[in-house]
Amino acid sequence: MRAARLVTQLTIYYLILFGGAWLLIHNNPELQSYLPIGGAEELINAGGGKSSTLEAVAQAQGVKTLGQSLGWMAVAILGALITSLPVTWVYMATRTTEEYDQSIISTILILPSVVTSIVVVVQHSLALAFALGGIAGAVRFKNSPKSSGDALYILLSVGIGLSAGIGAVELALVMSLAFTY
Repeated sequence: MRAARLVTQLTIYYLILFGGAWLLIHNNPELQSYLPIGGAEELINAGGGKSSTLEAVAQAQGVKTLGQSLGWMAVAILGALITSLPVTWVYMATRTTEEYDQSIISTILILPSVVTSIVVVVQHSLALAFALGGIAGAVRFKNSPKSSGDALYILLSVGIGLSAGIGAVELALVMSLAFTY
């Protein structure tokens, strides 16, 4: 009974999400060039040319001004949040009272947005990327996951954030959809 209700809730959520996105893009086709989608195509197409993967993704983003950049980043962060929300529902539904950890819920919701922001910042600078790696290596996690399944949820959150950060929110959505179902 509980599983059927969760599947129904997920289905309704994803239908509203897909329907709303389709209506927005269908009614305002000029917005599509400013949305963080299509990054996956650019990653695939960048393999054979002179330009690097990062340059290809930057060209695909279509942002030219600071306002457009901030808008693009805001939509990417929102996309990461929207795609990670159903993952929290699955976590809550699949954990017993003893296994349940509220900090994992917070991590699943916040981590994709943080990773998206970081990827957008370091996307065009190898030096910043290495600096970030050093900082991340210095950070020590105080909490260890209660189960290996919790680590899987955290890994999924990082994947969603990386996808949204490179401008491929559609990949984040597919990851979320495949994981939740």
